[in-house]
Amino acid sequence: MAPRETKRAETPLSCASPTGVIEGYASLFGVADNGGDVVMPGAFARSLARRGASGVKMLWQHNAAEPIGVWTSIVEDRKGLRVSGRLDLSVARAREALSLLGSGAVDGLSIGFRAKRATADKSTGLRRLHEIDLWEISVVTFPMLDQARVGALKQDRRPRQRASALLRLKAQQAARNFQRQLAFYRAQSQL
Repeated sequence: MAPRETKRAETPLSCASPTGVIEGYASLFGVADNGGDVVMPGAFARSLARRGASGVKMLWQHNAAEPIGVWTSIVEDRKGLRVSGRLDLSVARAREALSLLGSGAVDGLSIGFRAKRATADKSTGLRRLHEIDLWEISVVTFPMLDQARVGALKQDRRPRQRASALLRLKAQQAARNFQRQLAFYRAQSQL
C-alpha cells in the first residue's frame, strides 16, 4: 500500500467570508509543485466518484484531530481541483482559522492523498500523478503548490473595508507608540 502524502497549494486570502465559506483550487493540473510532483488531469476522478465531497475531510494543518469544517463541493475542471467549503464556526480552531485567513496570516491549502498510479519522468525528475486517492484537504501555513489560489465566497465588502480601516488605524497607533517609546529610551540612554 502506498504511503499517505500531503501536497500544499498556496491560497492567499486577504479576506474570508464572515460566514466561514471559502473556495478556490486545492491543486492545479500540469504544474510542478515544490516537491517535484505534477498532478495530471483526471487524477482525482475515481476518488471523487467514490468519496464525494462529504468523504474528504477539511482539516487544520493536516491534523486528523482538528477538523475545522466540511467541503461542500470538490470538482475537477480544466484548471485543477476546485473546492468550496464551510468552516464550522462552532469549533474554536475554525474561528481561529477564519481570523487567520482573513488577516492573510495563513494562506495555504494542502491535499492529503495516496498516489495510486504515478510515473517518473527521468529526464526532468518529476513524478506525474495519474490517479490520486484524495482523503483530506487542509488549511495550512506553508503551501507546496505556489500557483493555486483561493478566494472567499459571498463576500460583503463593506464589513471588510471597515475592518481594514480599523486594522490600519491600529497599526498606525502601534507605530506611533513604538516611536514614542524608542524616543524615550534614547533620551534615557543619553542621561
